[in-house]
Amino acid sequence: MTTRRSSRTGVLCFSLVLGFALQAGLAKPPGPPTSAPAGSTNRTMTLDVVVTDKSGNPIPGLQEQNFTLLDNNQPQKIESFRAVHGGAATPDPPVEMILVIDQVNEDVTRVAYARDAIEQFLKRNGGKLARPVSTVFFSDTGTAFAVKPSQDGNAIVADLNQEKIGLRVIDRSQGVLGADARWDLSQKTLKQIADYELQRPGLKFLVWISPGWPMLSGPNVQLSSKQQQRLFSSIVGLSDELRRARITLYSIDPLGTEDAGGFQPVFYKQFLNGVKTPDQVRFGHLALQVLAAQSGGRVFNSNNDVAGEIATCDADANAFYVISFDGRPGDGPNEYHALAVKIDKPGLTVRTRAGYYAQPESRQQ
Repeated sequence: MTTRRSSRTGVLCFSLVLGFALQAGLAKPPGPPTSAPAGSTNRTMTLDVVVTDKSGNPIPGLQEQNFTLLDNNQPQKIESFRAVHGGAATPDPPVEMILVIDQVNEDVTRVAYARDAIEQFLKRNGGKLARPVSTVFFSDTGTAFAVKPSQDGNAIVADLNQEKIGLRVIDRSQGVLGADARWDLSQKTLKQIADYELQRPGLKFLVWISPGWPMLSGPNVQLSSKQQQRLFSSIVGLSDELRRARITLYSIDPLGTEDAGGFQPVFYKQFLNGVKTPDQVRFGHLALQVLAAQSGGRVFNSNNDVAGEIATCDADANAFYVISFDGRPGDGPNEYHALAVKIDKPGLTVRTRAGYYAQPESRQQ
């Protein structure tokens, strides 16, 4: 069963998009309505770490001594270490997967294609899922959230089929204004999901099936210092919420090979470095693909096997590592700290969160 809550949308003029769009939240999904305050009592942070081989397969069996944690290139003490192997049977609570079907940023044909791929994934193994899965059906006339996660893939498919693909209010033909509105609504919806998941324990894989929202970045896009400051505040807030909610974000482009030779699949890479100051900010720093990579997730494009890509995201839960450490206080507010986890075995790739924003000691709550 799904619950639909209507949300107000409108075409925003370009100069107003940064009217702190992320604060103008949509209606909440079912469950706890408010988010926890920023900061923590002891600055303890949790990192979910996936180590893969050259084929992208998660590697189990590593020990704490195999890992080195760097905060701004400085080695940090690992306060706790836990290896999670075997999928849903080991974690408590289990890893959950949230599948987002994006009707705002892709056309009707691709939405139908994405839904078919999701159905293929959900019906594997007779519909018996390795871990709880829920869905979010994101449209510009309302966003439907599954009431609760389920490991019954057939039941999820039945619920999903109750959601019809509707006509768009925001259309690509509206040009810049339409792009602004899609960016705005996408940011609100991602924050809405993070707000809700902040109340729920455990690791969540948020798999957003979409070519992504407009990046609104380029040589002809100039932002005022006030706009940059407000956008920087949005980046800090969303980064903090995704981290504390333990959300790893994955981006799957349903355009597949149709998009392979274009500019879009690679443009996001110039925004991957963490933003340290407001004057560095561009809209592209809040692109779907950028947020996915910075969360420790993956970006999938130029491949038509969407069901297989969802399964690849799901496989990350079969073997991962949970590391906690004490984050360092900042010398000033919103000080960006780059994170890196190194492994002492050659040929392996490590994915985890790219960084966090530290606050001065006096501002810790």
